[in-house]
Amino acid sequence: MGSTVHWLFGDQLGPHFLAPGEDGPGRDTPLLMVEARSVFRRRRFHRAKAHLVLSAMRHRAAELGDRVTYVRADTYREGLDRAARGRRVTVHHPTSYAALRLVRSLPRVSVGPARGFMVPTDDFAAWADGHGGGRLRQEDFYRWVRRRRELLMDADSPAGGRWNFDHDNRRPPPREADTLPVPAPYRPREDEIDQEVRHDLDRWEKDGGVSFVGREGPRLFPATRTEARSALKRFLARRLGSFGPYEDAMLAADPVMSHSLLSSSLNLGLLDPVECVERAEAEWRAGRAPLGSVEGFVRQIAGWREYVWQLYWYFGEEYRRSNELRHTAPLPDWWCELDADAVRARCLRTVLAQVRDTGWTHHIPRLMILGSHALQRGWDPAAVTDWFHRCFVDGYDWVMVPNVVGMSQYADGGRMTTKPYTSGGAYVHRMSDLCGPCHYRPGDRTGEHACPYTAGYWTFLDRHRERLGHNHRTARPVRQLDRLSDLADVRRQERARGDAPP
Repeated sequence: MGSTVHWLFGDQLGPHFLAPGEDGPGRDTPLLMVEARSVFRRRRFHRAKAHLVLSAMRHRAAELGDRVTYVRADTYREGLDRAARGRRVTVHHPTSYAALRLVRSLPRVSVGPARGFMVPTDDFAAWADGHGGGRLRQEDFYRWVRRRRELLMDADSPAGGRWNFDHDNRRPPPREADTLPVPAPYRPREDEIDQEVRHDLDRWEKDGGVSFVGREGPRLFPATRTEARSALKRFLARRLGSFGPYEDAMLAADPVMSHSLLSSSLNLGLLDPVECVERAEAEWRAGRAPLGSVEGFVRQIAGWREYVWQLYWYFGEEYRRSNELRHTAPLPDWWCELDADAVRARCLRTVLAQVRDTGWTHHIPRLMILGSHALQRGWDPAAVTDWFHRCFVDGYDWVMVPNVVGMSQYADGGRMTTKPYTSGGAYVHRMSDLCGPCHYRPGDRTGEHACPYTAGYWTFLDRHRERLGHNHRTARPVRQLDRLSDLADVRRQERARGDAPP
């Protein structure tokens, strides 16, 4: 038995976490993995998420065979004691502050640099410090990464002469279409490991102390490297071309649209972001995919995903407690239980049902339906962050803290984004087919058919008019408040509505 063992966390499951190097384990270094049930006692996760994570961990352990010691324990400390048996332990930098505190508190554990991301955190810190460390814009960072990695570049210029194709990639869905005419995404097949996980989750719930939200059907997302590579291959070959134009669009009967569904695979470590963006670029250079769609996909990974990871560490742990708008309302029970059937507003009912049934919906429903409603209602941003973390299969602390605190809830007052991302029903109506059959009307602010998003938007601006009136991106709609003859009625109506399901 060697004197050193390497610990793999449940989101470090791909081969790039075992590649030899100065900061990696040797080719024959014994490995250990710990499945800690306390994780599921501390938080009430979506059932589909719990299933995916445990299935991925157990599949990886089966692949590694005798090289790995896989321990099922009550806590990480207990499992590590049983598996390490006094040996020195190495581990790659974990992906949360809590996990980092844990590994740093343990004897004989040395922490190496993070893997699974495109930029070392020290390099990002130097870049951010050079920009003043305050308002760090994703666009500037994205261009820096593109140059640094020579990604979608023609010499010193961006491919096609443009850094982004956002303007072209904001089309509403095709009229009179229930779904996009694209091939279906990759779907994995379950096996005996999945059945074992499902049996264990059932038993844990029956024994008490562990409970879940949401529904669990057949597993929809990859749990192995082989499955994740198949999902990437299918997306690049059959879905990437139509991704760009409709990446912000929504259709009630087509929650997936042309999205890749690769976020959970990336966040479990089954895919390396570098391979994703380089293979996407290769599709464009081979003439098999349009530049606009490829750039949109690359931006999501090399731009946004990487940016969120870096800000999580750069801003520090206190960032999660940001609450510049002083929103403190608790999340209502119908929201926490994913009770879509209690909701009348078709857009929110549809999206909440997608989360309930799959643990996933794409970025626009997350931001402009779920996040926008929470922001308008003044819910506690820390509670909203925790909800997103627990209820999405791709939700991790590093993912959700910047995405929700900074982007969705504007709780940092603008350190990450230049304005709050919320809107009235007109945006939802323009970008989806969700408003047509709805009881509410996007143009109505008051009355029986008053859209909760339209009325909520104006009351949000009214509540924060002093702050938002000084923001150049929100000053104009704030000035429009004074032209609303029914503003007092809107205020009374929304106070009466409260946090009841709209």
